[in-house]
Amino acid sequence: MVNVNTLSDEERLEATQELSKAVANKIRYLQTLATAIDNKDDRLIYQLIDSDHYSEQIIQAKHGSADTENENLVNDTTAKLSQYLSANLLAYLAETYPFFYFEQVDLGRFQFYFGNWWDRRLFGELDVIKVHFDFNSTEYEKLRRAFELEGQNKRLNSDKIAMLSNQADQLQALIDSQGQRDEEKEKIRLQLKKVAQEKVMPWETSKLKEAKQQLVNQLSDLSEQDEKSQEAYRLIKDNENKVLELSKEDTLVGYEKQSVIAKFGTFDAFEARCESLYRDYMADLIATSGRVNTNE
Repeated sequence: MVNVNTLSDEERLEATQELSKAVANKIRYLQTLATAIDNKDDRLIYQLIDSDHYSEQIIQAKHGSADTENENLVNDTTAKLSQYLSANLLAYLAETYPFFYFEQVDLGRFQFYFGNWWDRRLFGELDVIKVHFDFNSTEYEKLRRAFELEGQNKRLNSDKIAMLSNQADQLQALIDSQGQRDEEKEKIRLQLKKVAQEKVMPWETSKLKEAKQQLVNQLSDLSEQDEKSQEAYRLIKDNENKVLELSKEDTLVGYEKQSVIAKFGTFDAFEARCESLYRDYMADLIATSGRVNTNE
C-alpha cells in the first residue's frame, strides 16, 4: 500500500481559491467577449481573440497583453468569429480596395479576385482574424513585375512575345525556302550520280569517297530542314496561340495596374497599405465606433 500525503486544510483552501480564481478569470473573459459581440464592438473582439497581435500592431508593445490561455477557449469557434467579423471588414475593404472582389468559399473563409472583368484572376485569400491578405504569390509577382518593367517601356510578356514572334519568322522563312531547297537537292543528286559514274585512280579513291560523303551530308541537312518545314505550320499555329494568351495576360495585368494607380498612385503605396491593413482597420473601427450600422 502506497502512502499518499493528504493536503492540509490550509493547502486545500489555497488550491480551491486558485481554481476558483482561474475559473472566474475564464468566465470573465468569455463574458467580456460575449458583451463585445452583443455590442457589436469589433475592435474589442479583435483585441480579445488575438491580444498578442493587437498589442504588437496597435499598442506597439510586443507581448504586452497576451492572454493566450483564455483565447484558446474560443479556438473551436474561429470560423464563426471570422464569419461574424467579415461583415464590417468586407465593407471596409470594398472602400479601400475597390478592385478586389470577395467570394465566400466556406464558413468564415473568403477568397478574392482582382477585378470584375472577363477572365479575372484569383488573387488570394482573406484572413479575417488577422486582417491580412494571403496573396497568390505567382499572380502577385506578375503585378509587381509589370510595374517594374514599366520603366523599360515593356509589358509583362514583351520579351516572351518577341521571342515567339522571332521563332515564327524563322519557321515561315523555312516554309518559304522550300523551292530553293528542292533545287539544291536536285543539283546534289546530279552531282552524286556524276561522282558514282566517275572513274579515278586507286590513290584518288579516298578523296572521291570524301567528296561523296560531303554531298550526302548536304542532302541529309536539306532533308532535315524539309521535315522541320512540315512541322512549321503546326509550330507557327502553336506560337500564335501562345502569343494570344500572353497578350491577353498583358491586357489583364494592364487593367490591374491602372486600378492600383487610380487608387494608390504607385505599387509601393499599394504594398505599404497592405502591410498596414490591420492597423488601419483597427483605427477605422475606433473612429467609426465599430461600424455598428453595418451589423444591424
